[in-house]
Amino acid sequence: MPITPTQKIWMDGELVDWADAKIHVLSHTLHYGSGVFEGIRAYPTAQGLAVFRLDDHIRRLMASAHIMMIDVPYSVEQLIGATAEVARVNGLQDGCYLRPLVYLGYGEMGLNPLPAPVHVSIATWPWGTYLGEEALERGVSVKISSWRRHDPNAAPTAAKSVGMYVNSSLAKVEALKGGYDEAVLLASDGRVSECTGENIFIVRDGVLLTPPSSDAGTLDGITQDTVETLARDMGVEVRHEALIRTDLYLADEAFLTGTAAELTPIRAVDDRTVGAGTPGPVTAELQRLYFSTVRGELDRYKDWLHLVD
Repeated sequence: MPITPTQKIWMDGELVDWADAKIHVLSHTLHYGSGVFEGIRAYPTAQGLAVFRLDDHIRRLMASAHIMMIDVPYSVEQLIGATAEVARVNGLQDGCYLRPLVYLGYGEMGLNPLPAPVHVSIATWPWGTYLGEEALERGVSVKISSWRRHDPNAAPTAAKSVGMYVNSSLAKVEALKGGYDEAVLLASDGRVSECTGENIFIVRDGVLLTPPSSDAGTLDGITQDTVETLARDMGVEVRHEALIRTDLYLADEAFLTGTAAELTPIRAVDDRTVGAGTPGPVTAELQRLYFSTVRGELDRYKDWLHLVD
């Protein structure tokens, strides 16, 4: 999905013009993938533009950096303020996507990342839902990828790390070339892990099920947690349970969640229709509640909103 340039990007404490946000070709992260990032959304509300679960995203960014042994030269509070500032100065009142990135810059070359300088950037741009507006309404088709998700003892799947997403890109390209919208990766033990950039849920006999992150090598999703909270509050039982591919085939409903993809129904897995092939009642209600929540329409969840002054 093409990016529409905006005016300013925050880089190491300064706002620079979009076209001037550059790094050196010998930056360590470019060569070795040592870096961490977040995807965050801001939505229009009756009170103005609001960043959704900003504090949680920045804290996960810092946790990812800690796992990767990267010392971020800014505090959580500073990065929260910087992210809100980027959203504000670019004037995207109809909503935007925000991308904080912690990366290692130009310094020593080689696999040892420790001597490399640490940099932080925050960019923003208007971005529709990742898999397309039509996907929100009618769902997507997915395939089980031939690529396995990282084993959590081979690479730290709890970190949202730059280099980890080569795995996702390979699976995504395979799915697209096969005529599907998205891919599902299996864990090293053959159980369901997650999609290329989203967590996955199924509904079975009225219960909402999603793979356990520690066992399946999935990233703990903030949108995933949001949806689980909404489901419990509407009286739906939620369980983290190991799933195999046939659980997806036989599910009553299925959907994926992520900041970029929001809450997107799944209509088919490996050419097998899921349920009736249209968004089911639990999926549809959770999607409705999710968009009401991020737009500030439900007082119960307004603590998740960071208003941009």
